[in-house]
Amino acid sequence: MPVIGDVARLAGVSKATASRALSGRGYVADDTRQRVVAAASKIGYIVSPDAASLVTGRTKNVGVVIPFVNRWFFGEVLEGIERALLAAGYDLTLYNVAETGPERARVFDFFLARKRVDAVIAVGVDLSGHEVDALEHREKPLVCLGGSGGAAARLAVDDRAVGTLATEHLLHLGHTRIAHLAGAGALDHPASVAGQRRAGYLEAMTTAGITPAPSDIVETEMSTPDGYRAALQLLGHPNHRPTALFAASDEVAFGAMRAADRLGIAVPLDLSIVGVDGHEYAEMFDLTTIEQYPGEQGRLAVDVVLRLLGEGEVADPLPDSGAPLPTRLVVRASTTRAPR
Repeated sequence: MPVIGDVARLAGVSKATASRALSGRGYVADDTRQRVVAAASKIGYIVSPDAASLVTGRTKNVGVVIPFVNRWFFGEVLEGIERALLAAGYDLTLYNVAETGPERARVFDFFLARKRVDAVIAVGVDLSGHEVDALEHREKPLVCLGGSGGAAARLAVDDRAVGTLATEHLLHLGHTRIAHLAGAGALDHPASVAGQRRAGYLEAMTTAGITPAPSDIVETEMSTPDGYRAALQLLGHPNHRPTALFAASDEVAFGAMRAADRLGIAVPLDLSIVGVDGHEYAEMFDLTTIEQYPGEQGRLAVDVVLRLLGEGEVADPLPDSGAPLPTRLVVRASTTRAPR
């Protein structure tokens, strides 16, 4: 098996120069780098990540902490992260964490502490102060994409504004009986994504002079089956039935559309529905939604990680600028004017 010394002899350079040329760290003239790369290719030399990490202190591996792998939004984010990391020459180690419990504690206190990762990306995770401190103590850069917690580098849409915009769209159509299928934990965790979208809904309703009844807000997990069950509960009382519904995610909205169909409620003539996410099936369901772009969000998170690790050029906005990620309202056939 060829070693770095063989590459150096063939290229006519020192082993240190050959190592810098192949690792991409440290200055090497372009013609020298090309000569080293050609020599390595000719004899089939492959850079050892373990050996490189002994020199650079880097593993070229990023840990990704995510609460779900079987939901569309998180899958899209993960794909964006993976593509960007591979393009930058990094590996990915995935940790699927629960909301609470000993398994989650082991991820932060044991695996991320002992596993050799250069940085961590937390996607949609509400981090505790202890979890953030544990990573900072071990000098592992942390980038949060959504969720909540005390990390300095954070990327997120303005979920409160998203909730306000979705509700205002229904209000502008003349609806006053507007219900909300909120994400689980929205009331108890106001800083979470679900909590912020609920707050945006309430803000828009209050501004319009409308006080929703407690029964107008039903919490549910953000999946289609859970949205279906929650919508059956919400829509099953004809005397208190809303004319419009803001669902905290598109998958919840899909479930609500199926529940309305089962109950004989026409969408949008009897019930307007708006969701959040820009799911790949939203157009097929003709769903009005607040679009966001999870694949691009994953790529941006990797860009921030690389900047924190000192790779690439610093771009604007800076990681801690607080600039919200882009969203837009896409109006389709699931919303219309309130019935007379």
